[in-house]
Amino acid sequence: MLDSSIYYETMYILRPDIAEEEVTKHIEKYNKILENNGGKVLDSQMRGKRRLAYPIAKNREGIYVQLSHQGDGQHIAKIEKAMRLSEDIIRYLTIKQEGPLPTPKASNKNVNSSDNKKPDKVNSESEPQPKVDKDIEKVETKNPTTSA
Repeated sequence: MLDSSIYYETMYILRPDIAEEEVTKHIEKYNKILENNGGKVLDSQMRGKRRLAYPIAKNREGIYVQLSHQGDGQHIAKIEKAMRLSEDIIRYLTIKQEGPLPTPKASNKNVNSSDNKKPDKVNSESEPQPKVDKDIEKVETKNPTTSA
């Protein structure tokens, strides 16, 4: 029962010359492979086209896709085999997560907490002012010593 609650994240990079429709087909394909092999897809997002740190298979850019899933680990070999055989995927990596990734609901909480932080920002803006005054005092004490 503990095995089924393990969370994974798979990031894969598609060739940059693929059309957006084909990218969507790849995302659906790998989501379906996961579900057919006992995994549960939690989130699947296209992160967009980005420049690679170094050329991979003569590509300087790639389309990044992030796939968060849950399962017992048996489904990972199946999805990675499908990715390895695909000519459109130039790189992939699966890692085990400590817990579920934050959902968009968590970002709404961050928005609420940022509203709560606005008064903190007002307080933090008032705090540096005394520090500036202290710096001015230091400068004033240094000026008489340098002139003496």
